[in-house]
Amino acid sequence: SVTPENCAELIKKPNIDGFLVGGASLKPSFMDIVSTVGPSKMVDMWPKFAEKMEKEGCNKAAIDAFKYNYGVLASGADVMLPESKLDPVESLPTYESIKVKPDPRLLKKTLVLKLNGGLGTGMGLEKAKSLLEVTQGNTFLDLIAKQVESMKKEFKTNMKFMLMNSFATSEDTLEALKKYEALGTGSDLEFVQNKAPKVAASDLAPASWEKDPGHEWCPPGHGDLYPAMLGSGTLDKLLKKGFKYMFVSNSDNLGATMDLKILTHFASTQAPFMMEVACRTDADKKGGHLAKDKASGGLLLRESAQCPEADEKEFQNTDKYKFFNT
Repeated sequence: SVTPENCAELIKKPNIDGFLVGGASLKPSFMDIVSTVGPSKMVDMWPKFAEKMEKEGCNKAAIDAFKYNYGVLASGADVMLPESKLDPVESLPTYESIKVKPDPRLLKKTLVLKLNGGLGTGMGLEKAKSLLEVTQGNTFLDLIAKQVESMKKEFKTNMKFMLMNSFATSEDTLEALKKYEALGTGSDLEFVQNKAPKVAASDLAPASWEKDPGHEWCPPGHGDLYPAMLGSGTLDKLLKKGFKYMFVSNSDNLGATMDLKILTHFASTQAPFMMEVACRTDADKKGGHLAKDKASGGLLLRESAQCPEADEKEFQNTDKYKFFNT
């Protein structure tokens, strides 16, 4: 069995040209094997990325997550999801078909988390997108805070609320929420998502921008939720306090609210993850869609970046691929 500890020795043995790695390839330690004996880009470039991230103060979970993703990139692996690998999802359980009695006691074990790392630059705002005014002087953040307060009163419980901010949104967001003291403050209210260095397309080296080093880092996104929770210590703190469930949505999605009926159903299934989806329309055809993996039969979400150009027409076929993640 090949491991990060024995791979360097094994690859030197006669008639061994490589390794066949199965389920272990899904673990972060797989990239330690790749970096030791794998493609030269990984061997040559990874120490530069590791040094850059450590210098920036990135935690181990953030570095490990980026190392895995960079290893996949450096290996040249095909990560596209063509039509030949997919089947459409014909039907799913509907909200109306769920037959459970809502259990308010679950709210004491539930965290409501809003992803709030994005800026509103496309809308003329150099601050968090959630600071845009929606109606009658209320921003997205104002309405979120009032939604949480309303649920606390309705169910008579101190429901936990947090934000995943970014280095670009943390300060403005915390300042805007000071008036809602019941939400919490500091690390009780937020954790900050990780930073990831940009990769030069020409040689897969760390991107360099001497005039403004800030441009050497990727814009804020939401993709590293789990490494950010782990690396910031937020996950351990929540588990120690007895939290078991987490409802996650974007801060600019005001229609996404904690639904006790769905929470109760989720808890009863003991599933590790549940996604609320909606039917696609022509307005949604350019976004990601739900599909089934032909090989495993499992559900997956295909984003536009994972679709080969030749399959774009089918990707946008809302009659075939009916559902999208809300």
